[in-house]
Amino acid sequence: MEDKKFMAAINQICAEKNIPKEIVLETVEAALAAAYKKDYGHKEQEVRVELDEETGHPTIYVLKEVAEEVENPHLQLTLDNAVKLKKDAKIGDTIEFQEFVSDFGRIAAQTAKQVIIQRIREAERDIIFSEYKEKEGDLLNGIVQRIEGSNIFVDLGRATGVIFPQEQVQGERYYNGQRLKLFIVKVDQSSKGPQILLSRSHPGMVKKLFELEVPEIVAGTVEIKSIAREAGQRSKIAVFSEAGGVDPVGSLVGQRGIRVQSVMAEIGDEKIDVILWNEDAKTYVANALSPSKVSEVMVDEAEKRAKVKVPDDQLSLAIGKQGQNVRLAAKLTGWNIDILGTDDYGIEATAEAVEDKPQAKRNIEDEIIKNIENQEQGETLNVEEVQKSSKTPEETVVEEIQEKTPEETEVSETVEAENVPAEEKTEENLEDVLASKAGQ
Repeated sequence: MEDKKFMAAINQICAEKNIPKEIVLETVEAALAAAYKKDYGHKEQEVRVELDEETGHPTIYVLKEVAEEVENPHLQLTLDNAVKLKKDAKIGDTIEFQEFVSDFGRIAAQTAKQVIIQRIREAERDIIFSEYKEKEGDLLNGIVQRIEGSNIFVDLGRATGVIFPQEQVQGERYYNGQRLKLFIVKVDQSSKGPQILLSRSHPGMVKKLFELEVPEIVAGTVEIKSIAREAGQRSKIAVFSEAGGVDPVGSLVGQRGIRVQSVMAEIGDEKIDVILWNEDAKTYVANALSPSKVSEVMVDEAEKRAKVKVPDDQLSLAIGKQGQNVRLAAKLTGWNIDILGTDDYGIEATAEAVEDKPQAKRNIEDEIIKNIENQEQGETLNVEEVQKSSKTPEETVVEEIQEKTPEETEVSETVEAENVPAEEKTEENLEDVLASKAGQ
């Protein structure tokens, strides 16, 4: 009867923690084998335990080598005893046979209780890690659980992820209970469970949002070649299509801008420039400087530098507010870009291309400590601060031009992760059953 209660407790764990029953049974059988070796056998002995899935009753199997002279009775048996178990046994064979222990149920429960609980937790951590590791580079929804300093902890359902300050969007305000769409940057395993690094500012988030809105991307007829992003302010996206009759830019923008506006709504009305990718560097650089008109592009292949001449009345538009337009164009194309007026008086703005390097593996625990130390020193970025700068008349004109040119559409555009606390009720249930069994 107690065996059935023991099995019921295991079934409850599987149901509540969404762990496959096979994994739990293997864990329990391994723990029971360890308990047998500790109390009845030898640490080097080969022992296998099978649990009856219906009754929960354990059956013990011991493996021993057939020897002429038995030096260790835990590991060896004589040929005379071996042929009683297996008629054709011979010296050197390994014989597996069932072992009977009258009070094994009591001792097993007493010895295996903590091992079982620990291994079930490990199995749960492994399953959660695998589940979120597969989602690396994808979007998911989460709810802000708590805010510690500048770090945002988000409830993802079965785990908790973290958004560090550098992965947050400047100007966004976060609060407890807030629902967010997030990009999974990296998932690492640790002794405390999966560490999930989340982001709202990663360029990959914009790409994934467009994949949700634009079926042509999923179908493969439109390809996103490159993305450059200054989160919360502006992004540039280069698109391309080999399919005849498909307008890649129009596919992302959508009829009356509905698709790009849906993406913008998710990232706080961040401006988005969708431009046409071209294998010709001159054309690509010229397109990347949209919405500015370009007179001429001269390229230096050796230095991968482009000198771009624009009409004098387009200088401000080409450079952008605080150099943002030319800076994003350089990141997008991978070319260093110099902007010149048509009068050749000199370089008006220069932007160096920045290569997107793979993000180094982060120890999320260390980053949390580092951020806390920075806060104490007054160095941590306050994500609620919004940079304020007065608009010059020239910048006002630029904004008006941008608003009046829909054909050059410019639209306003994570750790230590913690496991969701396990329900202690389940573990107490298991302990009660095991304790009851141990008391017999």
